[in-house]
Amino acid sequence: MITNFLLDHSALVPAAILLLALVCAALGYLFAGRRRILWTLTGASLVPVFALTLVPTAHTIDEVVCTAQFFLPTLGSVELLANIALFLPPVYFAALASRRPLTMLAAGSALSAAIEALQAFVPAIGRACDTGDWLMNTVGALLATGMAWLVGRRAQSGSSTGAISS
Repeated sequence: MITNFLLDHSALVPAAILLLALVCAALGYLFAGRRRILWTLTGASLVPVFALTLVPTAHTIDEVVCTAQFFLPTLGSVELLANIALFLPPVYFAALASRRPLTMLAAGSALSAAIEALQAFVPAIGRACDTGDWLMNTVGALLATGMAWLVGRRAQSGSSTGAISS
C-alpha cells in the first residue's frame, strides 16, 4: 500500500525523505544524551528495515541470483530514494546512542550487505538481491552519520549532555 502510494506520487518522495530527516534530527536533538531512548528509537526504526527486506513475499525465486549494478539516485526514483530513507533512522539513532558514528556507518553498510546476501541465498523468501539496494542503503547510512555528527555537535554546544563528540 505504501509502495503503491509512493509510486503514484513519486514527486512527494524527496519531500517525504526531507521530512523523515527533520523528524529524526528533532528527536535526536531532543533526546541527545538519553541513550536508552535513542537505543529504543534505533530498535523501533529497524522494524521497517526487516519487514520490508526479509518478510517473505507471495512468490518464490527458484535460483540464487544477485543483480550487480551501481547507480546514483535521481529525485524521481522512488525505489532508490526509499532505500536511502530506510537506513537513515536506525543508523542515525544508533550513532547518537553509541557516540560512534563511523562504527554505526560500517554497521549499517554491513547490515545491508547481510540482508542482500540473505535475499540472494534464501530464494524461498521471494526477495531479489541487488547491489544497488546495498549502495543506496549505505548512502542513507552515510547521510545518517553526517546528521548524527551535526546534531551531536549542536546538542553538545547547547548543553552538557555529552552527545557525540568528533
